[in-house]
Amino acid sequence: MQMAEGYPIEAQTANRIEAEKELIKTWPYSKKVFFPHLGEKREAPNAGEIFVQTDLLETLKKLVQTEQEALKKGKNRKEAIYAAYDRFYKGDIAKEFARGCQEQGGLVTEKDLANWKVKIEEPMMTTYRGIDVYKLQQWTQGPVMLQTLNILENFDLKSMGYNSTNYIHTLYQAMNLAFADRDFYYGDPAFAPEEPMKGLLSKEYAKERSKLINPEKNDSKVGPGDPYPFEGKQNPYQDVLKKWGNTASGIADPYNKNLEQSFLDAFASGTTSIETADKEGWVVSITPSGGWVPACIAGNTGIGMSQRMQSFVLDPAENPFNVVEPGKRPRVTLTPSLALKDGKPYISFAKQAGDEQDQLLIQFFLNMVEFDMTVQESCEAPSFKTFQMYSSFGDHEKRAGALTLNSQTPPYVRKELARKGYRLSYQDRTSGPVNAIFFDWQHGTFWGGSSNHGEDYGIGW
Repeated sequence: MQMAEGYPIEAQTANRIEAEKELIKTWPYSKKVFFPHLGEKREAPNAGEIFVQTDLLETLKKLVQTEQEALKKGKNRKEAIYAAYDRFYKGDIAKEFARGCQEQGGLVTEKDLANWKVKIEEPMMTTYRGIDVYKLQQWTQGPVMLQTLNILENFDLKSMGYNSTNYIHTLYQAMNLAFADRDFYYGDPAFAPEEPMKGLLSKEYAKERSKLINPEKNDSKVGPGDPYPFEGKQNPYQDVLKKWGNTASGIADPYNKNLEQSFLDAFASGTTSIETADKEGWVVSITPSGGWVPACIAGNTGIGMSQRMQSFVLDPAENPFNVVEPGKRPRVTLTPSLALKDGKPYISFAKQAGDEQDQLLIQFFLNMVEFDMTVQESCEAPSFKTFQMYSSFGDHEKRAGALTLNSQTPPYVRKELARKGYRLSYQDRTSGPVNAIFFDWQHGTFWGGSSNHGEDYGIGW
C-alpha cells in the first residue's frame, strides 16, 4: 500500500513504460496510470519520480477494510483473510475487474474469477550427485531442469572443465533434449490427457536420451523422445510425435552478429524472483509474474492482467497437453527452485527472464555442485544461452544452433564451437539475474547471492 501511494520509480521500469507507450496508450485504464506527463515529449515517469497508483491503492484498502470488518464480527484470522479473498474474486472488485477486462476485448468473466481456486501441489524431484532438487509441476517448465540433470549424470562434467568447449556443448545438447520434451509433453496436470512425467523424469529414460548426444556436432533437428515405455505404457500420440517440429529456423546471418532484438526480447521477457529464509527454518522460493509492462489494467482496479495466455498452443500437433481451453493454466516459464542435501535446505534459487530461466539456473547449480564456486561466484559466473527450443512468448519461434556466449569466451572456444555447427552471438552479461540463498550448516549461517545484472540485490537483517 505504501508503494501504491507513491515510490521513486526505478529507471528500468520507467524507461520500459516510455518505450512501450504507443501500445500502452491503446488501453484507457493503463494510459491513466502510466503517463503522468501525457502530451509531453516524455510521457512516462522519469527515473526517481514519485510514481502513484491510486486505483491499486483503493483496491488494497478494500481488502484490508474487509478483513478488519470480519475480525470485528468475531471471525478468526483465516476467516477474515477469506472474506477479503471473496471480495476480490466474487465481490465488487471482481465485477469491476471483469467489466474492465471485457470492455477492452478480454475474455475474463465474473464466473471465471468466482471459480478460481488456489491449488496446493506436490513438487517434482530428482536427485543429482546426492542432492535432492525440487521444481514445480509440469504446468511450468520446471521439470526441464530435473530432466537435464538426469541426462548430465551420465557425463563427467567436472573433468571437462568449466565453460570448456566440451562442457558447453554437452550441456547445450542435454538442455535441448529436455526442452524438446517440454515443448511437446508439458501442460496443466489438472486437465486430461495426463502428462507422462514418471517416464520423463526416470533415470532410465535420461540414460537413453543421453546416448543421442553427438560429441562432435550440434543436432539441429533434435525432437521429443518417447517416455511412455518407461512407464510401461504405449504413446497415444505416436503419429503426432513422428511429424512434430523439426522446422526450426536458423539465424539469417551465420557470423558473429547479435540475434534479432525482437526475438531476444520475447525470449527473455517478464518475471521477478524472490528468495527468502528465516531463523525458524522457513525457506521460500517464488517467481511471481504477470501484468508486466506493457500491462493492460482491468478497469479501475489498478491491476495489470496476466500476459501468460500466449504460452498456450492452438494446434494439438504442437503440444497435445497445452492446448487452450477454459479454466486451464498455460504452460508457463515460471520456475523457482529448492535443493536439499542430507534432508536439509541446501540452496534456494530462482531467476527471471522467460525461457532463459532453467537453462541459467542449471548452470548456476552446476557452478556450485561441480565447480565448487560460492553462491555469489555462481551468480556472477559467465553463462551461455541456447535458443534451440520454442519460445513460450510471441510467435513461439526457435533458432536451431543459436548460442549466445559471454564476451569473455576465449577465441579458441569460439572457434571450436563454431566448428561444431553453432551460430554464435555474444553478450557482456550472461549470468543472470539469478538470486539465491546457500545454507551453510557447518557454521549455521546463510550466504546470499545475486547477479550483477539488473536491479537485483540481497538484504540481510
